[in-house]
Amino acid sequence: MSTNNQGEVVKVSGPLVVARGLAGARMYEMVRVGEAKLFGEIIEIRGDEYSIQVYEETEGIGPGQPVFRTGEALSVELGPGLIRSIYDGVQRPLDKIAAQYGEYIVRGAESPSLDRSLIWKFEPVAKVGDHVVAGDVLGTVRETKLVIHKILVPNGVEGTIKKIAPVEGNVDTVIAIVETDKGPRELTMVQRWPVREPRPVAKKLPPLEPLTTGQRVLDMFFPMTKGGTACVPGPFGSGKTVVQHQLAKWANASIVVYVGCGERGNEMTDVLMEFPELKDPESGEPLMERTVLIANTSNMPVAAREASVFTGITIAEYFRDMGYSVALMADSTSRWAEAMREMSGRLEEMPGEEGYPAYLGTRIASFYERSGNVICMGSDKRNGTLSLIGAVSPPGGDFSEPVVQATLRVVKVFWGLDDKLAFARHFPAINWLTSYSLYQEVVDKYANDHYNPKWSEVRRRAMAILQREAELEELVRLVGMDALPADDRLLMQAAKMIREDFLHQNAFDELDTYTSMVKQYQLLNTILHYYDEVRPALQKGVPLSRLLTLPVLEEISKAKLIPENKLEQFDELRSKVSEQVKGLMS
Repeated sequence: MSTNNQGEVVKVSGPLVVARGLAGARMYEMVRVGEAKLFGEIIEIRGDEYSIQVYEETEGIGPGQPVFRTGEALSVELGPGLIRSIYDGVQRPLDKIAAQYGEYIVRGAESPSLDRSLIWKFEPVAKVGDHVVAGDVLGTVRETKLVIHKILVPNGVEGTIKKIAPVEGNVDTVIAIVETDKGPRELTMVQRWPVREPRPVAKKLPPLEPLTTGQRVLDMFFPMTKGGTACVPGPFGSGKTVVQHQLAKWANASIVVYVGCGERGNEMTDVLMEFPELKDPESGEPLMERTVLIANTSNMPVAAREASVFTGITIAEYFRDMGYSVALMADSTSRWAEAMREMSGRLEEMPGEEGYPAYLGTRIASFYERSGNVICMGSDKRNGTLSLIGAVSPPGGDFSEPVVQATLRVVKVFWGLDDKLAFARHFPAINWLTSYSLYQEVVDKYANDHYNPKWSEVRRRAMAILQREAELEELVRLVGMDALPADDRLLMQAAKMIREDFLHQNAFDELDTYTSMVKQYQLLNTILHYYDEVRPALQKGVPLSRLLTLPVLEEISKAKLIPENKLEQFDELRSKVSEQVKGLMS
């Protein structure tokens, strides 16, 4: 096949450029467009016409300008220096670009993804004579106080180590030489990986352990697992971004990758300013010590939104391959889908539902399917997990629109945000009647074994009370609360306590922002204990009005502020409930 490293532009349509003369080029190959050498990727080939989506503004590009082939797919650099970094959608370091070019990214601006000026200390764990395969750990680098970076044998390399020793140098420094079937191969601390290709794993396992978030409504009622997938759809102003921030701060994952895909600039600014100030709950170190940020704001070129999602997940897979538990937050996949719709329209493809491309569902599935609880490549059979949480912004809060529906077909947890709850100042505004988790059985078993044997029983009873309240609310609207039987009015009181004292959580309160699994159980169990104690009293003739005004109720309403190191106070609370009810019956 004839090859040609240079073609020319024949048509420009916004971020879509059509070129000719690139014989031998393949789908998803990276090219450089125009004299400015703008980043582009081939997304369609028709005869001798190559459609290229350009990740930068195409102003000034016109027919006749050159297009240069690179011969490789859109790839990311993987190695020490990823943690604490802030990248754009194609892995350009924004801090370095800002220092070099100013506040806004200049077209054609380039800077190495991994800083070559940083010196890393490589400590080998393998030795000369060892036979290594792809995924084996050659050695480690202390990347931050919280992350030990494992240097892995790249994919496709197998052989015997001829040379390896402790080294201090940048990521391009040779750390080992491996004798392969094709001769000696020098290995450095950095490797490249095409973003659209999932990194291989030895085996996928079923989810076994919960991804705890410290958010009571999620952990107790709609939990997700390490290696699981979740969707957070909600209308404007319902708190999607705050939920994502809370998950990034508090989820029990070793590494967090946060992708702002088409987000408003001020929201990404909040993330960039807030994360360095946040403390990791376990170590007390800044949260950035285990975080990678991908920032693709809404004023950046639309085509780069798609790249940002795949860039983020490839970096997340790399840390998963080291054996870490990784959580990736994508906010929001709706804007990624909008970018696909725009590019599809410019390619003149047959539109699907609401103008989205017919392959929308396939593309979304290809992203979420890269999650999982896996046995990583390599001889040591280490276990790693990658959990994906995607926010969706359906227009007008319509959950029947294509992006939400395509996402729900592939994820197992649905955290449906409700604008009515948000306007009532109930946060997190997750609707407990429409949300669901298909991991409930797995998490219930784990929680019963590790937190409390009655965990699943307490959860089921609380959810039944909330569902019964929803049925009674229609009746209350018609005939009023006073027309209900006393037993139902008592249930309405218990449901109100679950909603206001358990489900409502203040993300900005130091004590309420995070609740451990043990404290969650104690809090919910205390509310149900009150309900269990007062029902027999009601049946024995104690006036309902006195049961609804017990002095201990005020203490229960403040129980969520009990510190994590003073959980014995819940036992005292339950004793008070029993004493005060007994006092009414005597």
